[in-house]
Amino acid sequence: MATPTASVANETDDLIFLETPTAQAISGVFAWLGMVITIYQIYQHLRYYSKPAQQRWIVRILFIVPIYGLCSWISLLLIAGDYYIYFESIRGCYEAFLIYNFLSLNYEYLGGEPAILDELNGKPARFSYWTLTCCLKNKSYSLPYFRFCKQATLQFCIIKPLMSILSVILYSLGVYHDGNLSPTEAYLYITVVYNISVTLALYGLLLFYMATRELLKPYHPVLKFIIIKSLLLFYFWQGVLLAVLEKTNVIKKSHSISAGVIASGYQDFLLCVEIFFLAVALFFAFPYNVYREDYQDEFNQAFRLRTVTTNLGETINPKDIFTDALHNFSPSYQNYVQYRSENGRSNKLSDHPKDKRNQNSDRVKLLGSDDEG
Repeated sequence: MATPTASVANETDDLIFLETPTAQAISGVFAWLGMVITIYQIYQHLRYYSKPAQQRWIVRILFIVPIYGLCSWISLLLIAGDYYIYFESIRGCYEAFLIYNFLSLNYEYLGGEPAILDELNGKPARFSYWTLTCCLKNKSYSLPYFRFCKQATLQFCIIKPLMSILSVILYSLGVYHDGNLSPTEAYLYITVVYNISVTLALYGLLLFYMATRELLKPYHPVLKFIIIKSLLLFYFWQGVLLAVLEKTNVIKKSHSISAGVIASGYQDFLLCVEIFFLAVALFFAFPYNVYREDYQDEFNQAFRLRTVTTNLGETINPKDIFTDALHNFSPSYQNYVQYRSENGRSNKLSDHPKDKRNQNSDRVKLLGSDDEG
């Protein structure tokens, strides 16, 4: 008969690395260090909220660190409970807005869509065979070009959350298991749809960067673009690699935990470690110092009356995202450019384009067919 001491020893021996205090401590230290760095950075941006039109998007981008870090660490702690799919879905939903937030930030850097069109409309489009933009040869920049960039990122904001929700539903029905590439399982098809959607979103981001890279130089865009694109691509292909390792039995089932859950656990562990380095990179890519200088300027004294909580509430309000989605996808607005007020908010539009020019509070520019060419 086994003694209690022997039983405890056997249970400890059965633990996989991801269940050990060592793995939980390592992942926790990296994840929490990364979150502390980014939360401090978010606080400073909200404290020196001198340019809401830009900082709104920066804060939304920075929230990727605490969301990824916390979800990954808790998911790892609960690996035996098989809750990974729920935390993965939360990460996925926020990931969907990352590219759009970054693209919108770059629009604001340049003064919005009207300012970009005033500068580039009608100029020859840059093309390259290396970036698969050879179709732009003999084309010029126009409203449809930049509208496509927005639409390409916005579709990812729709597709990715839908795929995440669908994953949870199919998982509860027993037909979705992370890493299972069998044609009878939903994971394969959801992965294909996700890959197409994120590729299209990144392609839209690339088109925008190719058109505006000279205009964006004062804002040091290279590091920012590398971080955003690397985060999405590295996270995705890291998951694919772990799925392949599971499929080839390199990652195997252990006692009561399936191989798919273990693979997801390794993804969580790696993300916890990587989130620290992401936080450091974002700290240098989106510094708050420049906004502190503007905040201290006499011209911006009015912003000091705003509290951090008020600024946070404005930042997490998704109303502007829904408005932008309507503006970019609705056929009624395809030939219209929406101007923004000084605080970065979109001016309200009437129900019909013909009524817009009669509203004193709105400034909407209609582009004729000559501009669209």
